[in-house]
Order: sequence, then C-alpha cells, then structure tokens
Amino acid sequence: MQAGYDVSQFTIATRESRLALWQAEHVKALLEQRGHEVALLGMTTRGDQILDRSLSKVGGKGLFVKELELALEEGRADLAVHSLKDVPMELPGGFALACVLEREDPRDALVSPHHDSLSALPQGSVVGTSSLRRIVLLRALRPDLRIEPLRGNLDTRLRKLDDGQYDAVVLAAAGLKRLGLAGRIRQLFEPEDMLPAAGQGALGIEIRSERSEVAEVLAPLASQSTWLCVAAERAVSRALGGSCSMPLAAHARFDGEYLQLQAAWGDPERAGVLVRARGADVIADAEQAAALGEQVAARLRAGGAH
Repeated sequence: MQAGYDVSQFTIATRESRLALWQAEHVKALLEQRGHEVALLGMTTRGDQILDRSLSKVGGKGLFVKELELALEEGRADLAVHSLKDVPMELPGGFALACVLEREDPRDALVSPHHDSLSALPQGSVVGTSSLRRIVLLRALRPDLRIEPLRGNLDTRLRKLDDGQYDAVVLAAAGLKRLGLAGRIRQLFEPEDMLPAAGQGALGIEIRSERSEVAEVLAPLASQSTWLCVAAERAVSRALGGSCSMPLAAHARFDGEYLQLQAAWGDPERAGVLVRARGADVIADAEQAAALGEQVAARLRAGGAH
C-alpha cells in the first residue's frame, strides 16, 4: 500500500446517464459491502453532449471517458466505472484498467413497439443505430432495411423509438437488463447472427496506474473468466486499429478450458462485404488471451479486413 492515501474512502467518477449511474452505484455497493466509504462524482462528458453526429466522426468512444480521466488525474476521484465497450483499446499514459467485473448478457437486442423480431419487420422498415458494427451486421441479415442514425443515452433512444421515429432499434441487452427494461426486448440476437462488440456487457474500472492500493482493493471484484474473454476481444480490435470508426465485432466465451473467439469485419461503404474469423486455444492468462486475439485479427486481415 502506498502512503498518503486513505484506502477506506473512495470517490467514483461516473457519467450522469441513468445507466452509467446504475453501474457506478453497483460498484459502490460492492465496495461498501467490503467496508469502504464511497462517494460518486457525476460528470457530463463530450460524448454525452455531442448528439448530432456519429461517434466515429467526432473522436470515437474515448469521448465518454476523457473527463473522467481528468478527474482521476487531478485527484478528484480514485476510480472511474465504464461500460468496457466505451473504453479505448489503448489507455493514455498513467492510466490502467484495474478490474473487469463479471459480464452481463453480451448480446444485442431488438426493441420494437409492434414487431417481435428482425424477420417480422416489413420491407423497408426504419431501424435505428449509430454503431458501424451493427449497421454492417444488420445489412448482412436484412439488406432491405433503412438504417438511420440513433444517438443519445438509453432513455433518449427509447423515447425516440416510442415517438415513432423508428420501427425498431438495436441496443445492448446488458443496459436494458440493468435498468429493469428487459420487458422491452423483442428479440435477443444470438452471437452467430449479430456478433457483439469487444467488451460488450462488461464493466471496467479505470484508475491511475500508480494507485496500487486502489488496485488491491478492487482485485476481489474482478472476474477472471470475463477478463480473459475481453482481453482476447480487445486484442482483435487493438490489432486492427482500435477505433470505433471501424465496423468490427469480437466475442469470446469459454467452452471448457478452451477460449472460443469469433470476430467479424464489414465494409460500411460496400454492402454485403463481411469477413469472419475464429480461433480457439487453452488460455490461462491475459497475455495468452491477447495472443489469440492477434491471431484472429490476422485471419480477418487475410480475408480482406483493414
């Protein structure tokens, strides 16, 4: 433990959306169960403010974490809780991903007021998403659909759907379940049909890398199996450039002692171009998981991904 820090009291930096606050409260409760005092520092990020353009055009998902990292750097907070799929593949110098919690459902979900599944949508239906990954995968499943941009927090996206701007929207199942909105889900996409984003459904906790005493406190909260899965997924993305402007999916799961990793890349400019790759190996640590991710990324590149 480093001298000069009170390891009984912590402040969590968090975005102020309802889902982000749920995630921070979840970590707060886990720490309080272990005898720590925890406060929340709510913040609005650039990613929350820019709603008229897709993230891939304005700087990527790192816009959701930069203000939180500044709070860590200035000592106003000790840790930041993120949806792991929003965390850049390469963290700035001085920051570390200290903990990955057990993953919630990693799948994508279809939400629609009138239709029970993607196949039930009438031809030419309007589906909302701003994710390039979801766009290329939806086009592969239903090339007739009109896919329109959809930004904002979870409640904002659902309100736009309910206002009639879309026939359906595609969202992460994890967020809907965490906020008690599982009843809104009409269809859960199996990974074989709609491969999730790297880290989807997992929560990551970021700290200043020199704060070893915080890392020690967080260690019991970590899920080793989830951490290995997301290490492989994030390695695929990192090897291909690690940007949210890239239509890339990566999903890993354990089958016995083997880690099974699938990935997909699509070309948003050329409908129907979708490259898939997979790999499996016995994985015992994050370095081996990352090596598997790099192998699968190489197979994607060999198939035409860039």
